[in-house]
Amino acid sequence: MIKFSTLLLVFFSISTLSAQQISKTNTNNEKDKTTKSQDTILNDKSKADNELQEIVVSASRKAEILDEVPSSVTLLSKKQIQQQLSISSNLSDILGATVPGLGFSTNRTQNLGQTLRGRRVLVMIDGIPQSTPLRDGAKDMRSLDPTVLDRVEVIKGATAIYGNGADGGLINYITKKSNPDKAISGSTEAGTAFSLVKPAETAGFFVSQLFTGKIKKFDYVVSGRYEETGLYRDAKGRVLSPEYGMNDLKNWNAFAKVGYDFNDNNRLELMYNYFESTQHTDYVAKAGVYGNFDSPTIGIKGQRPGEPEGTPYNHNASLSYIGKNFIGKTDVNASLYFQDYLTLINYSDFFENNGQPATQSKKLGFRLNLNTPYEFSTLISGNLTYGLDILSDITDTHLTDGRLVIPEMKMNNIAPYFQLKNMFGPNLVLKTGLRLENVNIDVPDYTTIGIRNYVNGTYVGGGIAVNGRELDFNALMFNAGLRYTKWSLFKPFVSFSQSFSVADLGLVLRAAKENTVNNTSIKAVTANNYEFGFSGAWAKLSYEAAVYYSTSKLGASYVYIDGNPQISRSPEKIYGFELSAKYRLHSKVDIGANYSFTEGKRELTDKKVYLGGDRINPPKITAFTVIRPLEAWSIYLQMINTPGRDRFEPVNGAYTYGTGPIKSFTAFNLSSSYTFREKSTIRLGIENLFNKDYYSVISQWQSSNMNYVKENGTRLTVSFTQAF
Repeated sequence: MIKFSTLLLVFFSISTLSAQQISKTNTNNEKDKTTKSQDTILNDKSKADNELQEIVVSASRKAEILDEVPSSVTLLSKKQIQQQLSISSNLSDILGATVPGLGFSTNRTQNLGQTLRGRRVLVMIDGIPQSTPLRDGAKDMRSLDPTVLDRVEVIKGATAIYGNGADGGLINYITKKSNPDKAISGSTEAGTAFSLVKPAETAGFFVSQLFTGKIKKFDYVVSGRYEETGLYRDAKGRVLSPEYGMNDLKNWNAFAKVGYDFNDNNRLELMYNYFESTQHTDYVAKAGVYGNFDSPTIGIKGQRPGEPEGTPYNHNASLSYIGKNFIGKTDVNASLYFQDYLTLINYSDFFENNGQPATQSKKLGFRLNLNTPYEFSTLISGNLTYGLDILSDITDTHLTDGRLVIPEMKMNNIAPYFQLKNMFGPNLVLKTGLRLENVNIDVPDYTTIGIRNYVNGTYVGGGIAVNGRELDFNALMFNAGLRYTKWSLFKPFVSFSQSFSVADLGLVLRAAKENTVNNTSIKAVTANNYEFGFSGAWAKLSYEAAVYYSTSKLGASYVYIDGNPQISRSPEKIYGFELSAKYRLHSKVDIGANYSFTEGKRELTDKKVYLGGDRINPPKITAFTVIRPLEAWSIYLQMINTPGRDRFEPVNGAYTYGTGPIKSFTAFNLSSSYTFREKSTIRLGIENLFNKDYYSVISQWQSSNMNYVKENGTRLTVSFTQAF
């Protein structure tokens, strides 16, 4: 492990010297960029690829035009989020329906198996990591309420920009900004949602309030939202299973962001978000019969043991300083942040003597990001982005009765990085970068708890006294990308990027069979991602395409051995492609579609086998139509389809975890909004418009009687918003 003090001293010496030297050069090439509206598709008829002029910050930790990013990026605007929010308030649903390459929604509070291009995704709120790499609880996508989002930035493929956990890419939730035009403005919203199939007990409601404005040098955004979901029913009117279910949730979200502008070049900003989502239901799960279409797992009346499941709290806060021309022409952004998160899953017999697991994670971090522009000539210019990430993460899993499942793992992560963006003339962009990961994890002594073997019903592995130790991981990650932007019809890019992650250490420790951590199969995963793609526009048509290939010498797939979950460390290869297009049929009608395909295999000693459904989602096809009959009235119709995936044969007549075949399905959603008197808006959304009867993707590949759950039947959401 590199000593922190030495590393910090060397880094700041280099960065200060670089800033002073490079900032002396001519920086006239740095022009102000204004974020353009993404509220409608192809707003400017004379510029069909206007979306490529959108500003993205997550791709290189600096605001830049999307047109100059040599990698695949998906942006969800505020209006796109609102279109989806009228259909479902579950962020897993919203992202699954809109992001090519991201797995299908689970229709649960858990996003297990909702990978990005077959690998884990790092989820962040304004750069604050929500994912828990030390013990993956797969609940990071539902880490806040979508009503506080200004936009979502999805960077695809292994990335060396943010480090630990971004094997498949990253999702950055960008929260709302203040309205600087008034001292006080805002909106009030109220609505209800219920099933149109046997609506009894399904009615839920939500209310929210937003205040925003600017007073002298202060600006602010403050909002709160409360929601109760009611019961969810399938197309036949049967209550869905409450296990990880969206049934009877009580969701709270409180958000505040306050900024102070010392002057035009110096700003201080404080952000806080509180999210809670817990289940309060009178239903228990009744197991179905896997493979029998008419025998799903359902909810029946009963008393659920244990405490309410879900996320009792998720606190996020950050204090940021933004300085322009801090040293010469060098800009600086420094942020101190923390997260305190707790999640509970269901009470069960998985652990010996039964129990209810809770995973807690506390993060404290600091990010220093500097950017220095340069110009050597009219043909060579660019900027250097460099900085330091420091993160402390303490994670454990315990039972609510006090027994320890996974000890309190303490991770310290120090990572200096730099990214160089060079423009060769106005059209050729070259980006390169390095990130040095230094990870230390302290694992204390602990004693294992017996885990149920679902093959023979016995409990194994309990009572082993494991001696803890410190684990050190070091990795130097590299990325490079090239993009050419001269032709509006064809703007190609090619990129290579590496990622680093510690693959679910908690799962390894939970099932340890040795008396020392040193003997367990704990190794980090480094993934290499290769990608070629292009974007373009012609008349009223815009389009994008990408082909990708990623490898890792060590895998991170869950496999069941003797009835117990373990991690397979075999080499992996994943490949796929994505296509998307949008077209303006008429000044009042837009259409669009995208297709994404991912496949992957892992290498065993004597053969190659396909990766399971927990890693590889089936091909996804989505299409939409936006109609604007009036300036104040819009209608959005969406189709989601998969042709399915069937890669495995049953063993002894039964499918195991991750191998179940996924059948094809097609479903439609509808949302519409109408604004009258300029500030009053009525919204209507219909999920599963034609009441399609089908199983969720996760319920099919899990191959389990208890998890064999259907999707929602037709569900209606109606709301009214009054702005002021």
